[in-house]
Amino acid sequence: MADAKARVNIHSLWIHFNLPGDCRKNPCLSPFRVDHKPSFSVNAEGTLFNDLATGQAGDQVTFFQLASGLPQKDACRKFIELAGGQITPAPHAACPRPADAKPKPVFPDFRRGTADEINHLASLRNIGREGIEFASERGLLFFATLKNQHAWIITDAARVNAQARRMDGLQWEHIGAKAWTLPGSWASWPIGIREARDFRAIALCEGGPDFLAAHYLALSEQASHLAKRDVSCVPVAMLGASQKIHADALPLFAGKCVRIFGHDDSAGRGAVARWAAQLASVGADTDAFSFAGLQQMDGKPVNDLNDSLLMDAESFARVERMLP
Repeated sequence: MADAKARVNIHSLWIHFNLPGDCRKNPCLSPFRVDHKPSFSVNAEGTLFNDLATGQAGDQVTFFQLASGLPQKDACRKFIELAGGQITPAPHAACPRPADAKPKPVFPDFRRGTADEINHLASLRNIGREGIEFASERGLLFFATLKNQHAWIITDAARVNAQARRMDGLQWEHIGAKAWTLPGSWASWPIGIREARDFRAIALCEGGPDFLAAHYLALSEQASHLAKRDVSCVPVAMLGASQKIHADALPLFAGKCVRIFGHDDSAGRGAVARWAAQLASVGADTDAFSFAGLQQMDGKPVNDLNDSLLMDAESFARVERMLP
């Protein structure tokens, strides 16, 4: 461990996890919580940090554990692996690293879900179990314990982007939001785009819940039976309406039929316009689905793809089929 600490300092880890702010300014804003007044400091050597507001302090390994969300034992192991050559310390580099030099992130060890976890998530999101199972089978849905909370994670084989939500449906306390894009993620990378290469059509969704809902819709609308996977359209997810499609991922949409499902709000409509323009630039056949006027069984408006699974009979009759 001493050798690993000698090779990797906190300045390097700050860059590696693409944390916001400048870690060389003392004090700076904490990267681990909402901090409106600078109260976080790192020593000149990058071997110690101190949060003056919370009293939390530690060395590189402690910092790595906080940034990764891993349990202590796993954090130690991953830190040693990282120091073995996956990153190069950059003691004189500015923070943060430019986007075009962003390294591949190090994520916790995700695992496939148990039957109980699949059923619980299906109930939590009001999505048929078969859709949750389909996403898991495709290697796009995982589970883990992060910050002492049981969580479900959307990611893919590229392992450059991952977003976690709590299994109890509550917010992550450290960010005050339900969706946590894990540190170091390439947030603009579309989840599942490489897995869609053998399919003619893509349902481009906004966020993890809609991504899972689209897996169920693909089966219910296109498969000959819910237990089968003979579909022609598969979901791909952008994990945030503010994101642009990553430049390296855009060519993977070329020649595809893409229907965009943005949320029925100003941010979602802006995302639809932005993504449609990007997709048009690579020759994708693109359109967008509108939720305007659709209603759930309880009378509430349908604002997204997850809501659409609870549409009333009149709305279902109007839509008939949602995926391309």
